[in-house]
Amino acid sequence: MTNKKLIEFTHQDVRLKPITNLYDGFFKINLYQFEHALFAGGESQLISREILERGDAIAVLPYDPVTDTVLLIEQIRIGAIKSKHSPWLLECIAGMTDGSEDYAAVVKKEAYEEAGLNLTELEFMLSYLSSPGGTTERLHLYLARADLSQVNSGVYGLETEGEDIKTHILTLDDALARLNSGEIDNAATVICLQWLALNRDGMINKWA
Repeated sequence: MTNKKLIEFTHQDVRLKPITNLYDGFFKINLYQFEHALFAGGESQLISREILERGDAIAVLPYDPVTDTVLLIEQIRIGAIKSKHSPWLLECIAGMTDGSEDYAAVVKKEAYEEAGLNLTELEFMLSYLSSPGGTTERLHLYLARADLSQVNSGVYGLETEGEDIKTHILTLDDALARLNSGEIDNAATVICLQWLALNRDGMINKWA
């Protein structure tokens, strides 16, 4: 059965004005002004949107198929202070690509800096737009084969980047329970754990 085409417009249906930079600090904010085709025909009015230009990022979930455990990190995320009882979150290892398209290399670098892991075998899961109404950021998610049987919790991170990161080894069932309870609620980690839950048997057969 052929999937019916749903998306009917392309880049050619957007008239984008020159982009204006509004702020260039730790983050960059640009002003996008554009007109676009309408579903009912014709063209929209001029629309203005301030867009956060974060660049692309990676996230990786280290998984031990023998012990059925995962490694998550804990660190402060100040953006969570408004809506959570604690801004320290359980997350996947993650980092910005800084323009590099060698995502595997970025994954390995971040895993070493944030958890002291030397990763070799990676499985690409998927990529997604984090919040396309307000940012151009795209995340690329990976599962990594890791022997976590001898790994103990430790503190890692780059002092020059203000990082203070603690590692945790959890059974996959424990991690999924924390996901289901709402304790784990940041997008990249939610998606990584859900992907692994769906592909658990296949990855165990491939890696164990």
